[in-house]
Amino acid sequence: MARFNTRTARAQPTSRVTSTGRVLRTYEGGRGRERDARSELFLLAVSNFVSQQTFYETGTDRDDRFAALVRELAVTDPSWTAGLLGWLRGEGNLRTASLVGAAEYVKARLDACAVDGPSNRQVVDCVLRRPDEPGELLAYWTATYGRAVPKPVKRGVADAVRRLYTGKALLKYDTASKGYRFGDILNLVHAAPDPGKPWQGDLFQYALDRRHNPDAAVPPVSIPVLGAHRELMALPVAERRAVVTAPGGAERLAAAGITWEALAGWLQGPMDKAAWEAVIPSMGQMALVRNLRNFDEAGVSDEVAAQVAARLGDPAEVKRSRQFPFRYLAAHQHAPSLRWSYPLEQALGHSLANVPALPGRTLVLVDRSGSMFYSRLSDRSELNRADAAAIFGTALALRAADADLVEFGTTSKRLRFRKGESVLKVLGRFGDLGGTDTTSAIRSHYRGQDRVLIVTDEQYGYNGHGDPTGQVPAHIPVYTWNLAGYRVGHGPSGTGNRHTFGGLSDAAFRMVPLLEAARDADWPWAEV
Repeated sequence: MARFNTRTARAQPTSRVTSTGRVLRTYEGGRGRERDARSELFLLAVSNFVSQQTFYETGTDRDDRFAALVRELAVTDPSWTAGLLGWLRGEGNLRTASLVGAAEYVKARLDACAVDGPSNRQVVDCVLRRPDEPGELLAYWTATYGRAVPKPVKRGVADAVRRLYTGKALLKYDTASKGYRFGDILNLVHAAPDPGKPWQGDLFQYALDRRHNPDAAVPPVSIPVLGAHRELMALPVAERRAVVTAPGGAERLAAAGITWEALAGWLQGPMDKAAWEAVIPSMGQMALVRNLRNFDEAGVSDEVAAQVAARLGDPAEVKRSRQFPFRYLAAHQHAPSLRWSYPLEQALGHSLANVPALPGRTLVLVDRSGSMFYSRLSDRSELNRADAAAIFGTALALRAADADLVEFGTTSKRLRFRKGESVLKVLGRFGDLGGTDTTSAIRSHYRGQDRVLIVTDEQYGYNGHGDPTGQVPAHIPVYTWNLAGYRVGHGPSGTGNRHTFGGLSDAAFRMVPLLEAARDADWPWAEV
């Protein structure tokens, strides 16, 4: 009789966030599992807004742990680390962590005299995606390691400068508030103009003139936006508001690179209805989302509001903006007008495009313990990890064929919802449930479901019944979605139907159907 080679035999899939087998304690005293260095760095990187305090770690401690892991792996596993940093700035959409990581990667490899793997120059270049980022990276390097900038950093920055510097970029980002102006960066890295951009030499010279001799700097005719901007800046203040209200005013502002941030300063007065309506057509989706309250307070017309709403609900614009789903929840909480509710609901739905419609029965547990509420996700956000967990857990439950949605802390409670109900409406039913007793929550609500998915920071407290994942039969998949990136996990991971992933976007959900199709799940920047 065949014992193994049967019709129902299936390969056991593996995932990349892997436990070492060493048992440690969580911050709350539960028996946890140590993760290997790559897994620890990945989970920390995808949840780390640099310098942000969390419940169990100070911002400095997290930053130090992040930098130490990058330095270690830059030497021992450079190809993997370079792949992580490039993905982190690209699809991961985490800007500061990737810039810090690139600087630490270069420093570690220079100190170790390492020559294998991706070059330092390539890694620096690949994380610089926005025109202000060359200055950000140089500022971090000099503040951390002094004014002597090594050649690989200079060359990587020079490569990025050729890609990123344009006339509009100069107007938007080359401001007096910056420690490194465009001219300073050009002086430091000696970037040569891109041969395919015949106007770039003029741009570089103008950036140098603006920095060192601003009164004599003359915009080059080869870059029309700079001349148009100078023309508007030369207008008497008393005549400027007439530009805003004149036919074609919006087009003229856009052609001169006047952003919404700069418009109030140019007008030297308030952003009234006419000012907002003139600049809204040239605003990106992130700027629109951040200013909905301002639009209402200024009284923008219903016609213009409808245009904004159409853009918020456009799936292509949502995808292009690369905003995290919780940005739309924040906008919904702070925009007073009901006219934004449905567009923001649409935008939130589009931003959760990767959430799968799971078959069978699914138990979704959302961590609402005190540690998830403690700190904001970033300096620019009023939301916390509890909010993010609720968004992702709710979206998964609403799309699943048959889901039990449970919030847990010291106690736990099943939340009722209807198919097709608004994510934003369901979010209003979540509460704050104190401590973190994940084990008891699973014991109370696991009733033979086909899979369990836990959205948490993994810092459960001691429980005599053991770790949370051990409460589920071994043949049932348990997926832990980590939103904090602490060192110790609440259970094993990587094999045996126990898998951990992380991050603050919905991209991690791709792993679930992949693993359930008995396919191995690789790192997100590698082919699977």
